Amino acid sequence: MQELIMKSEFNPTVSSPDGKFPSAAFCVFSNRFLAVIVAMIAVKIKHGSVFGNNKAPLLAFTPCAISNTTSSWSQYASLKYVSFPVQTVFKSSKIIPVMLMGKVLKGTIYPYVQYFEAFLITVGVAVFSLFSKSSSTDAETELKGLLFLILYICSDSFTSQWQSRLYQNYGKENIDPYQMMLGVNASAIVFTTAGLLVSGDYLKVYEFLLANPTVLYYNIITAITSASGQLCIFYTIKEFGPIVFTIIMTTRQMFSIVLSSIIFKHVISFKAIIGAVVVFGVLFWQIRRKYMAKGHVIKPEGTDNSGSAEKKDEEEGSVSTTASSESPIKEGERS
Repeated sequence: MQELIMKSEFNPTVSSPDGKFPSAAFCVFSNRFLAVIVAMIAVKIKHGSVFGNNKAPLLAFTPCAISNTTSSWSQYASLKYVSFPVQTVFKSSKIIPVMLMGKVLKGTIYPYVQYFEAFLITVGVAVFSLFSKSSSTDAETELKGLLFLILYICSDSFTSQWQSRLYQNYGKENIDPYQMMLGVNASAIVFTTAGLLVSGDYLKVYEFLLANPTVLYYNIITAITSASGQLCIFYTIKEFGPIVFTIIMTTRQMFSIVLSSIIFKHVISFKAIIGAVVVFGVLFWQIRRKYMAKGHVIKPEGTDNSGSAEKKDEEEGSVSTTASSESPIKEGERS
């Protein structure tokens, strides 16, 4: 849906003579608007009050709300310059800024194997992006798309680490995922609304939607799938754990690339496919490593299990996967 909204040519208007949807900010706004409503309902049902039981002040969510809004906006904006498959694979490289943000904000120490995995993912992304470049796309356009994607992964990485810091400062028992969803989206809706008003995009969007009412339906569908997707994420992690969730999300990314290539006729060369295989291969290796670190190993009879619990705790503390670095409230990737 994101690609359909941002890359399709609709009826042209005065402010959008090329027929392209004029505002990535409005796409973010519509997602945030529905997410706030869903979060308020979920918090009310679970806690009996929308804001009454919040231990963390709304101001504490502001930094990650700004970064979350920025990442979502740049994600939509990048689709004007790069294809969805390139964007999807490129997002996998955010493990590097996630690790850097973790080290800066929380002093997290990562094992060398994670740096090597991050390097392989980066190489795979570079290969995929390089050999997916269309001959009809000029270098300036590619550069703009690259800059938007870099802004996305940096902002997105800050978001997840700041949220982790909130859990650490206020306690996970005092902030559940629905309160986090509410806090971030409540702050984000203020910034997106202000952005639409200050930039004047709301007038361009109003004019465009009058000429192309179907685009409003596309935005509504995207907002509904985004908000419901967040609830599904919470349920999956709670009932099946982060490893199953990571498998689902990684598999979903692969299917998204295939569907996008079929629907929008993207040409992916053999060399680009090799780059994608490297990226997703490393991601699935991370999943396997995390699974093994949790102690899911069948030991032979008579094996000494002494100290296994301590070793398991140490391994869990040192190993992180793509899922653990991603925040469940980030709507842009989930829609």
